[in-house]
Amino acid sequence: MNESDIRKYAGLMQELGLTGLEITEDNKVVRLERTAPAAEKQAVAIPTAPAPQEAGDHISVKSSIVGVFYAAPAENADPYVRVGDRVQKGQTLCIVEAMKLMNEITAEEDGVITEICVTNGQVVEFGTELFRMKR
Repeated sequence: MNESDIRKYAGLMQELGLTGLEITEDNKVVRLERTAPAAEKQAVAIPTAPAPQEAGDHISVKSSIVGVFYAAPAENADPYVRVGDRVQKGQTLCIVEAMKLMNEITAEEDGVITEICVTNGQVVEFGTELFRMKR
C-alpha cells in the first residue's frame, strides 16, 4: 500500500467520522486509527443526561448511556478524578464508550468526589450511579 492510498483512506475515515479502519491487501494488514477532535466528541455526547440526583448536600452522577466505563483517557494514564478531588461544572469525570464512540461524562456542578461507584472497564447501564459528590 502506498502513501496516496493511505491518505485516501484517512480522508474517508474523516468524512465518515471513523476513528479506526483496518485494510487487508496482499496478505498485509494496515490499521489506521485517529482520535476524535474535541468538537466531534461534543457532537457525539448525549445531551439528555439524567439529572444529578440530590440527597441533601450530595449529588449522584449517573450514566447517560449504556457502555463501558473508563476512569482515564488511556490505559496507562492517570484517572480523570479521584476520591477527594474538587471538580468544577463541565469538568470531565470519565468516559463511557458506546459503539466505539468515547462519550465524556462531565460534572453538572461544582463539588468534591466522595465515592467512585464503578470500576474501570465495567459495563454500565443508563442511570447507573458512577460518582457521588459533595457540594
